[in-house]
Amino acid sequence: TQVLRKSLQRGVVLSTGSFLVYEAHKLVSGFAEVHASFKVEDVIEQADYLYGSGETEKLYQLLVQHKNSDDAELLWRLARSSRDLAQLGSTSAEEKRQLTYDSLEYAKKALEKNESNFAAHKWYGICLSDVGDYEGIKTKIGNAIIIKEHFQRAIELNPKDATTIHLIGIWCYSFAEMPWYQRKIAATLFATPPTSTFQEALRYFHMAEEADPNFYSKNLLFLGKTYLKLNNKKMALLWLSKAKEYPAQTEEDKQVGSEEL
Repeated sequence: TQVLRKSLQRGVVLSTGSFLVYEAHKLVSGFAEVHASFKVEDVIEQADYLYGSGETEKLYQLLVQHKNSDDAELLWRLARSSRDLAQLGSTSAEEKRQLTYDSLEYAKKALEKNESNFAAHKWYGICLSDVGDYEGIKTKIGNAIIIKEHFQRAIELNPKDATTIHLIGIWCYSFAEMPWYQRKIAATLFATPPTSTFQEALRYFHMAEEADPNFYSKNLLFLGKTYLKLNNKKMALLWLSKAKEYPAQTEEDKQVGSEEL
């Protein structure tokens, strides 16, 4: 369906993988390998279906069984699902914190297993940023360059992934509107503190839209917000209207549609 396709495009890559799932009984070596390959495909297919259906808790329960896997495709999906579960309103503050740190560990392990996996780089950057929320503004700013490097590496590996392009836009937007006291912290951490402009953020948001038109309500919202920052009210209204009219499929879409500016 259209909804499933759009959901999958927010960061899902189908892969055959090579995760070994052993049955209780012994299997001959040759058959075991075939069976193992089938199993990882089966888990990934099931995981992507649950993700596209918005079944956050069921998805996490499926993937957490494979937390000791050596397969990057399973691990980055587990990082994403841990983060998604942490973001649910029904998740307690203590669980949210634990899941946030867990998600970073899973993403880190995915990278260790396959440095060429674009999604592992993307989710490592996202999860590292989330952990910064718990460790204070100094750590968050200190990690900023590492986060951007992982997003850029993800784009090198998959130039058509609109979500990662959007994330660099968010990075640029955040530094463009950074308050003076945070800039002061950045100046103590870096010889040359990271900076950006709203024009640069706008370029990335448009690039994301060109890669996959209407893929994400938040990209539409930030196109509008960035045009507002640049005092282009006509273009701001155009994109903010699109964001408001976006068919809500997720909790985030609903928040975007109701945001007051």
